Amino acid sequence: MEAGDIITLTAGAWRLQARLNSSSYGEVWRAASVLDGTPAAVKLVNRAQMDQALPPQRALWRASFDAEIAFLRGLQPWDQRHIVRLLDSGDHDGLPALALELLDGDLAAHLATLRSRGAGPDVGQALAWTAQVNGALAKVHQYGWRYLDLKPANLLIDARAGALKLADFGTNRQLANSTAHSYAGTAAWQAPEQFFPDDAGRYRTDARSDYFALGALLYTIVTAVPLRYCAACADAYRTHGPAGAAALRPMPAILAPDEAALFLGRVPARDHDGLLVLLRSLLAPRPEHRPRHALEVSRLIARAARDLDRAPVLFRSAA
Repeated sequence: MEAGDIITLTAGAWRLQARLNSSSYGEVWRAASVLDGTPAAVKLVNRAQMDQALPPQRALWRASFDAEIAFLRGLQPWDQRHIVRLLDSGDHDGLPALALELLDGDLAAHLATLRSRGAGPDVGQALAWTAQVNGALAKVHQYGWRYLDLKPANLLIDARAGALKLADFGTNRQLANSTAHSYAGTAAWQAPEQFFPDDAGRYRTDARSDYFALGALLYTIVTAVPLRYCAACADAYRTHGPAGAAALRPMPAILAPDEAALFLGRVPARDHDGLLVLLRSLLAPRPEHRPRHALEVSRLIARAARDLDRAPVLFRSAA
């Protein structure tokens, strides 16, 4: 694909302007509606990679696009507050494609910019973001899916609305299907049950796997460093792929005492209790010890916010 190419989908045509990013199987372009100039992010299958892949890999990549389109098409307009909005979808060159609202970058880049200026987010901001992401996960779960790839790069910034929006739903798996599945997601943000397989080499996840990632996100936003457990998983996967889990047996500790101390060191002394309960609940090693649903998470966030004794800002710009 090149700038200037036109992609025709179900509702209209989109002119590609510049490539925004690419992955092993997809690429995202800044685009504009040929009809009225509406800006969009057009997501396409990487044709060159698809042509070189083996049939099982091609089927997996196509299924990821199909899952994302199915989920976004099923949302009601009022359910899109913290989920990226689908503008159009269809097929291009025999492969699925979609046009999404164009937002203002992702949380990973935003945090990097803030920290380069010595202006990282405070705990109030971190709690506000956690609440917004919990709202997005609530909608994913409400519609019968688990997300399984929560990370800063998949959280897009809507600066005008003062909000984070969840994006990239190719790893979605249906909650109704409780059978073990193949590896999915990003090692640096995964719950133990999502990184360590069972004896058959499969993984058993549910909605509570997303809450572990939410806890890892909260910890990293507040401390500016990853959990050592998450870093160890990422290193093992980088070296060995999914087989790297075997090299980490027994499982590393999650939220070691010095890590909890580092987290609490970012908070005034009187504010410790609610935040620590929230973090420990989300990061419980076993899923049955994590919150069962978004309402429980919301209550924990509300308790932590009361401890802060101030209303957190919704969003702070890096500008």
